[in-house]
Amino acid sequence: MPFPKFDPKKVRQLPLSERQDRMTFQKIKYLDESVPPINNPEVEQEIDGLAKKIAEAYRNNRPVIWMTGDHATIKRGNQRYLIDLMRRGIVTHLAGNGAVPIHDFELALMGSTSEDVEFYVRDGKFGNWDEVGFAINEAAKWAAELGWGFGETIGWMIERDRFGFKFPHKDISVFAAAYRLNVPATVHVLIGADIVHQHPNMDGAATGKATYTDFLIFARALAGLEGGVFLSLGTAVHGPEVYLKALSMARNVELQEGRKNVLNFTTAVFDILDLGNWRESQKEIYDWRRDTKVLDEGDEEHFDSRYYFRPGKTILTRTVAGGFGHSFYIKGNCSITIPNLYHRIIKELGLFPNE
Repeated sequence: MPFPKFDPKKVRQLPLSERQDRMTFQKIKYLDESVPPINNPEVEQEIDGLAKKIAEAYRNNRPVIWMTGDHATIKRGNQRYLIDLMRRGIVTHLAGNGAVPIHDFELALMGSTSEDVEFYVRDGKFGNWDEVGFAINEAAKWAAELGWGFGETIGWMIERDRFGFKFPHKDISVFAAAYRLNVPATVHVLIGADIVHQHPNMDGAATGKATYTDFLIFARALAGLEGGVFLSLGTAVHGPEVYLKALSMARNVELQEGRKNVLNFTTAVFDILDLGNWRESQKEIYDWRRDTKVLDEGDEEHFDSRYYFRPGKTILTRTVAGGFGHSFYIKGNCSITIPNLYHRIIKELGLFPNE
């Protein structure tokens, strides 16, 4: 006999117009506005090195994959930088967790996003907003039925004003821009982690199929990463795990087909955790974990919590080990680090914003 289930149809959905948000489209930065200084020589050095690698990839027609959490790009107002990099053909793939299109949709529709979770969860209003739940879930069903990617369908919906919505702020939507520019945009969903899964029209099978299609599109992009750059921006768990599995699939097939590719590329992590001298410490942790069975035997004498920071061990260390790759760690607030990266890329290529 099956266990009893919660009935999502009983959940009262409210209009977005009743919600008070913390971020509005006026906070989204313009390309030519002044950029706050970093005031950290080590971080500046990392950004300079990364900008050079991205410029090199662009000149050599190699991919640059931008994988982001919702805070780093959308809620820090960095949309125009990413859109411009896609427009110029510098960023060739956009990937995000399930929260990224939610905030992108809300900004495009309402010009605001980022509800007060602590306030609204008290009486069960948190996340129960009708328009966004309906639209994102309808996009999943549409994608599943047609075999489209989830992110592609969301971009199409916003750019073409589908499902009965008009999007007055679509110019700041990264998914609409990706669709318009024919840049792959993939959404990697963890079911139960996003507010749209609270909506009664949520279809788990459709969402699973749509996001799995995007996973395969993402894996195909990683198969061509040789000589390119992979950026992980503000995604500490979900992004690194998706990247790790997709990269292993890509390398597996490349080797079967006689190509020793996906070894020489650059990775970068943007986060706020202080890793100290991370290159040396990550190497020490990696070498120790590879050469001993200390943890398996329960002896934690050499325990280092930084080992469990997944972007560090997965993106900065494991997946570039044994090849010719290079990695960068950009510590700081993404409202400062991403604008600085954008301007240094543009300068490195001899370009100008808004040209």
